[in-house]
Amino acid sequence: MSNPVYLALDLPRLDDARALASKVKGHVGGLKLGLEFFCAHGHHGVHEIARVGLPIFLDLKLHDIPNTVAGAMQAIHVLEPAIVTVHASGGRAMMEDAKAAAGNGTRVVAVTMLTSLDERDLQRTGVNGCAHDQVMRLADLAQSAGLDGIVCSGHEVKAVHGQWKDGFFVVPGLRLADHVVGDQKRVVTPRAARDDGASVLVVGRPISRAEDPLAAARAIEATL
Repeated sequence: MSNPVYLALDLPRLDDARALASKVKGHVGGLKLGLEFFCAHGHHGVHEIARVGLPIFLDLKLHDIPNTVAGAMQAIHVLEPAIVTVHASGGRAMMEDAKAAAGNGTRVVAVTMLTSLDERDLQRTGVNGCAHDQVMRLADLAQSAGLDGIVCSGHEVKAVHGQWKDGFFVVPGLRLADHVVGDQKRVVTPRAARDDGASVLVVGRPISRAEDPLAAARAIEATL
């Protein structure tokens, strides 16, 4: 992948999202559309963003019984996404069915632990142990289910890459060294994540909320 940066289009207005994508398309490798965007704009919105000409990452984080997730995967075939996310905590059967139902050319990757969570949050949900151990357990489960890879923070990607050599690893929650962290708790820089084995670098606010998004996208690209 020549440019591993996927811009997270976390904008409520479709016109604004399309304009931003068009502005920076020469300096990012793809576009990530999340649950908020999909609920607001549906298939039409995805088709409109796809007209920009970059690969689409549908970050839907599907998590339901296996049959329902498989049905959802089939329903988005027409959108031809390059990447779709499911939750690893949905279990092996759910992940197997999601992969089996995915369209040709679509990578299915499992979300392990949200980058907005830390170990205290894990404990409150009944999960004992550290964040690293939880990510490694779920990475093993995703690999055994036949998925293409996982989503994890930059703190875990090196270890996961070490045990899953041909995996596809998506790292969100990235910030430049001098950027505000916001609601993310486990963050690293894009360069560090790439060096540790990340396949895709998801960058949102450092570009979308910059005074000059094009300059911000160029600056991030230059660090890689």
